[in-house]
Amino acid sequence: MTQGPGAPTAAHPGRPAAAVPPAPGIWNIANMLTMLRLLLVPVFVTLLFADGGHDPKWRSVAWASFAIAMITDLFDGELARRKGLVTDFGKIADPIADKAIMGAALIGLSVLGDLPWWITVVILARELGITLMRFWVIRFGVIPASRGGKLKTLTQGIAVGMYVLELTGWLATARAVLMGVAVLLTVGTALDYVGQAVRLRREGLAAQRPRG
Repeated sequence: MTQGPGAPTAAHPGRPAAAVPPAPGIWNIANMLTMLRLLLVPVFVTLLFADGGHDPKWRSVAWASFAIAMITDLFDGELARRKGLVTDFGKIADPIADKAIMGAALIGLSVLGDLPWWITVVILARELGITLMRFWVIRFGVIPASRGGKLKTLTQGIAVGMYVLELTGWLATARAVLMGVAVLLTVGTALDYVGQAVRLRREGLAAQRPRG
């Protein structure tokens, strides 16, 4: 006879069977925030280049769209973990959305001449390289995001957001200093992740070797 929900189990008579929670659907709040961030990428680029790309009003509106994208980045992953809304779609789309909005901002600012190209190249090369490296060692384990990596992401977001705005005087100086800190964190955390990846791969290969 088939047991219904809550029926006692054979191993523990009298104790109801634990209900298996259903898998979260793709249309949940965390994934919707991620999709919103993806949709904001072309909107942000359009606003950034509006009226020649140097109109303070349009740049302020572009900054608002960039800020909304960064805020969704802070909340979607946290919501997915806390509410049990982690999906395969979210695992793939979330990092793509992060890199898309940041890459669009960096490249757009460099095209407009507001940000040196070498900074854009360093940051984007780091992001692409670390992503590829994670796939390289994924069969041995996952490299977790470090505190330095999270601080790097926050610093980059604030610095890039300040470059989107048409700032002058000490604010322009402050954003240049903050971008310098972001670049240092970008390079420093990359070296740390490379070290973790090498150790993880070495330990994984050692564990696979037959013991003689």
